[in-house]
Amino acid sequence: MSSFIRLHPADDVVIARSQLMSGSAVEGVPVRGLIPPGHKVATRAIAVGEPVRRYNQIIGFASQAIAPGEHVHTHNLNMGAEKGNFERDYAIGQDVKPEPARKQATFMGYKRSDGRVATRNYIGVLSSVNCSATAARAIADHFSKRNNPQALANFPNVDGVVALTHGTGCGMDTEGLGIQLLERTLAGYATHANFWGVVVVGLGCEANQLNTWLAHSSLREGDTLKVFNIQDTGGTRLTVEKGIALIEEMLPRANAISREPCSAEHITVGLQCGGSDGYSGISANPALGAAVDLLVQHGGTAILSETPEIYGAEHLLTRRAVKPEVAHKLIERIRWWENYTAINGGEMNNNPSPGNKAGGLTTILEKSLGAVAKGGTSNLQAVYEYAEPVSAKGFVYMDTPGYDPVSATGQVAGGANLICFTTGRGSAYGCAPSPSLKFSTNTALWKKQEEDMDLNCGEIVDGGVSIADMGQRIFEMILAAASGEPTKSERHGYGQNEFVPWQVGAVM
Repeated sequence: MSSFIRLHPADDVVIARSQLMSGSAVEGVPVRGLIPPGHKVATRAIAVGEPVRRYNQIIGFASQAIAPGEHVHTHNLNMGAEKGNFERDYAIGQDVKPEPARKQATFMGYKRSDGRVATRNYIGVLSSVNCSATAARAIADHFSKRNNPQALANFPNVDGVVALTHGTGCGMDTEGLGIQLLERTLAGYATHANFWGVVVVGLGCEANQLNTWLAHSSLREGDTLKVFNIQDTGGTRLTVEKGIALIEEMLPRANAISREPCSAEHITVGLQCGGSDGYSGISANPALGAAVDLLVQHGGTAILSETPEIYGAEHLLTRRAVKPEVAHKLIERIRWWENYTAINGGEMNNNPSPGNKAGGLTTILEKSLGAVAKGGTSNLQAVYEYAEPVSAKGFVYMDTPGYDPVSATGQVAGGANLICFTTGRGSAYGCAPSPSLKFSTNTALWKKQEEDMDLNCGEIVDGGVSIADMGQRIFEMILAAASGEPTKSERHGYGQNEFVPWQVGAVM
């Protein structure tokens, strides 16, 4: 097996499969110094200012002369004077292909009365504002296996009672973008298929008024949605008692349903990558992309997100847009982010993170090119703003930040009933009420953190498994998890602390 990986004949670099020692050869070129695993080695001389290619795409510009065999990283590669804003050929719709022949697969899901299908059957407790978070958690804690092992003993079809609280809801413009995003996120969770019912607890005087939220979200109270305020109920103790009583009324009805065979077309997967490394775009991300293509063939939906982490690679998505307006909406979101980061004193190349760089990623362009691989090769059907309900089938895009908990929160609010999360450094993550599968990009991480990882995609780097075969394994794991097989993060109890709605605007 070769000690390096060449991704494209036109690339200026190859990727070290293991640590390369000075004097060893890469395509006949002597290596200069130590090259860590997952990092880049130049295969030709690159002059100052010249573009450097990986995946046959520009990942940055040489900030100093680079000799053949030299380590290519932050010391000699950057975004260039143009800050990455070089011309990209959006070629809208150029790579759209005929829709694939429909395939049939099933999973064991919970059918809801409105036709949607759930992968889990929870009862949720949401807070309208940070001030009601403690009470909301106390309500859910009453039903936790740790505090009260018998609370759900008679309700085997209920996966649990979870509290999803947050740090905002007040000190904000009552008509601004920030509260609109919060209202949309809470509405998406309050009506999520994976919740049989939801109790929403407010304080009473906050900016995010419950009655206003209901009206703006076209929601009303009923058997599966209850809302009330601490100030109206009479304080914390009475609020907790009321919340417990409401959930106790819901439990028998939530338990009355059971899993039954359902079409895979009802699976909506949110695609995430966190703690990425130099192998992410080689192993786990393209393997997940292969699974996405399979899911689309079966009528399901996959949501790619993290706009700051597809920056510089968006042209690979516009080429797959089924309509010009789909591509233009994605480009408009890119421009919004350029302005948003600028007015906040930042720039789009605030990525990669220190961990990403340690793993071999140098610029946001390089990271983005690997990240978009999670989306496979299917046509891009639609583009959504944060937490908007996803109604299209197939491969779609949702505009979110790159920060994983915030991004996945938007995807779940949009309807994702399962999350697939790739990582090269070892991210710790889970997502109630939607199960989360985590895939390691390299075998070293798998051996070190196997209890947190659901699958080792590092076998692709090791040379034993193809991307297509790994994609098939991921697709089968998606069906199993959707059918109730617990994921590693669920076994560890992740999910309640990872609810993080996107906060924008001034805190007032």
